[in-house]
Amino acid sequence: MIIDECYKIRLENIFEGPMDLLVYLITKNEINIYDIPIALITDQYLEYLKWMKSMDVDLAGDFIVMAATLVHIKSKMLLPIHGDEEPEEDPRQEITRPLLEYLQMKSAAEFLAERNFLGADTFVRNFAEEDYPIDKGNEMIRVGLFELIQAFQKIFAQMSEQHRVDLTTDAISIKDKISELVDILEKKGSVGLDELYSKNAGNSEIIITFLAILEMAKLCIISMFQQVQTGDIRLLYL
Repeated sequence: MIIDECYKIRLENIFEGPMDLLVYLITKNEINIYDIPIALITDQYLEYLKWMKSMDVDLAGDFIVMAATLVHIKSKMLLPIHGDEEPEEDPRQEITRPLLEYLQMKSAAEFLAERNFLGADTFVRNFAEEDYPIDKGNEMIRVGLFELIQAFQKIFAQMSEQHRVDLTTDAISIKDKISELVDILEKKGSVGLDELYSKNAGNSEIIITFLAILEMAKLCIISMFQQVQTGDIRLLYL
């Protein structure tokens, strides 16, 4: 896989961090935060990191530190407990406590973000349903990086082997792909993820599309929403 170094995307400060990935996995698996199956979460966490690396996403150091922490906790959970030993604190508390604190801070931050800065009037363009051609029969929820990754994982799973080709220096750049996506969104206002690549898309086209969407979200050019009923993701032009 060949990608120009200047087009590599850093995960840091795009959408979410390692704590958000843990929250996403816990929510996705409908897990009690006080009783986390650490082996399952660790394996899924490492799979996400492996997939992001394969997509040429340069992972922030915090993601690697969290991976090491999960593996350490998993190893401690595997150690046998002898009958004459006093029970130690559940190793999972090492991740449960900071998770609870993180969720509290995130909730407070979201509450404060909805208030005007220092009580002064602010002028922002708020999302309005009439601004975008979305079927009102479908309930929409805002999504981030990890839902986008899951959507692209499904796309890759549906690809035929003959279309899985390596990137070459002749492939379209991320900059050109962003311009292409902006043209589409300026005309339509919103567009489904599956409308952004051809039916015969190869590995290179899908990866470039994924990286372009990440960069556009980082630059606040788009917002991403998911249809609750179908799971399909739509991009909204801001």
